Amino acid sequence: MLPFQDITQTVSTPEIRFDAARSCLCIAGESYPENSFDFYAPMLRWVKEVLTALAEFHLDVNVSYLNSSSTKCMLDLLDLLEEAHKKGTAVTVTWQYDRENPRSLDLAEEFKEEVTFPFAVVALNE
Repeated sequence: MLPFQDITQTVSTPEIRFDAARSCLCIAGESYPENSFDFYAPMLRWVKEVLTALAEFHLDVNVSYLNSSSTKCMLDLLDLLEEAHKKGTAVTVTWQYDRENPRSLDLAEEFKEEVTFPFAVVALNE
């Protein structure tokens, strides 16, 4: 499997790391980079390549804010996961949101409607 180059969180970009032991891509933080497409392109290329070699793949998201172009990149990621799911990869998503941020919940629910694989929406601050 191709190694993933973890991305360190900044003020405007999330941390993105891959936990190979769990086949889990974790995205956490805020996402409003100057150019979302440039920021997410390496991750999307890696996911597309690695999904062909994995029997299962988990996405763990804890993003408090996504700008509109980051939202499009997240949809692109979910489309890749949906394709893999339809080809037999066991795909799951856990989307964590802050109870004090209703927009994050709304966004998670919108994303959940776009896919057919298991997609859990989990409230933080319980």
